[in-house]
Amino acid sequence: MGELFGGAVSLLFVLGFVVVVLMLTVKNILWLCGPNEVLVFSGQGERGYRIIKGGRGYRTPLFEKVDRMDLTNMPIEISVNNAYSKGGIPLTVQGVANVKIASYEPAINNAIERFLGLDRAKIMQIAKDTLEGNLRGVLAQLTPEQVNQDKNAFAEQLLAEAEHDLTKLGLTLDNLKIQNVTDEKGYLNSIGRKQSADLNARARIAEVQAKTQSAVKDASNRQRARIQEIDSAIEVTRAETDRRVADTLSRRNALVAEEIGRVKTAIAKAESELKVREAQVEQARRQLEADVIAPAEAEMEAKLSQARGAAAQIIEEGKANNRVLEQMIETWQSGGENSRDIFLMQKLRTTLGSLVSTIGHVKVHKLTVLPPDAHSSARNLLTLNEEIKGAIGVDVSQVLDRLGSRPTESAQVKQVPRS
Repeated sequence: MGELFGGAVSLLFVLGFVVVVLMLTVKNILWLCGPNEVLVFSGQGERGYRIIKGGRGYRTPLFEKVDRMDLTNMPIEISVNNAYSKGGIPLTVQGVANVKIASYEPAINNAIERFLGLDRAKIMQIAKDTLEGNLRGVLAQLTPEQVNQDKNAFAEQLLAEAEHDLTKLGLTLDNLKIQNVTDEKGYLNSIGRKQSADLNARARIAEVQAKTQSAVKDASNRQRARIQEIDSAIEVTRAETDRRVADTLSRRNALVAEEIGRVKTAIAKAESELKVREAQVEQARRQLEADVIAPAEAEMEAKLSQARGAAAQIIEEGKANNRVLEQMIETWQSGGENSRDIFLMQKLRTTLGSLVSTIGHVKVHKLTVLPPDAHSSARNLLTLNEEIKGAIGVDVSQVLDRLGSRPTESAQVKQVPRS
């Protein structure tokens, strides 16, 4: 029983030892990093170290070393004495700055190279010296008035000036406040007295300006009141003018309406007269049709009937003459060779009778008839004989008869007495 108890105790001791060894091993291998710090594993990698920001990292035993860098703010009081400002006035400036190690690359690499393993107080001293140097540089660019009057602008300019140098160191400046600016020569006090005098002068000027503005405002009020009175008078005049214009327009509209009524009455009267005239025209047209057109049409119809009767008579006479001519042609054809002479003698007698009846005062002494086959020269001779006889009174045919050479073609025709 004692042997079993001793074996169990030995086993527990061995297990406890193993657990302790494992815990120590894990503690040396596994490193936890807080949100306000950075773990630097030195010994491996391209740059010879690697960075863990928050979380955890594993250290390679025997090959890597782990260092911690605090990223919390470091409040630094800065103070410069007898720092010459622009113009040669020495000033004493006091302020507070919040500085911390940068957590972003590549500034954190600069911090690792410069501050890894250093005490926090030494880092704060380096940052303080850097800020005080920048403070002196900024003071040399500003006048005492600018430094004293606008401390915020002075702090911003100092912040911009120090940011570049601090970034090279791997630090970042969260904020910077200027607490006090003094000088041993009393320059700022004189500036204060001057400013006080300026304030008094400005107060007096403001008082005078206030009185002047009050007088101007009073005059302006009186002017506005007068302008309002004038505007009221103008409005009254405008209203009166509008009323008169309205009355005039009303009278004009009444006159226009009256004239329109007259014109409409005249138009209605003209339209009624037009209808009467149209009725009269229609009556005259019908009267004209009854008195002129109807009798004319009747007369035209009568004349048309007469013309038709005369035309019918002419047609019948033409038909009768046609029948007579046909009979004459038949008689001519049945008469033989003498039918032509007989026909001509009949027609000649009728023609002579017609001539004698129309020209009763003409006396025919002699008529010469040539045969149908007479030569044209015989006709010419007879015509010439008659012309000579009429001109000089000599009958060539008688002379020729006396001479025994009477033309054989001529024939004496007994004078036909005038009937």
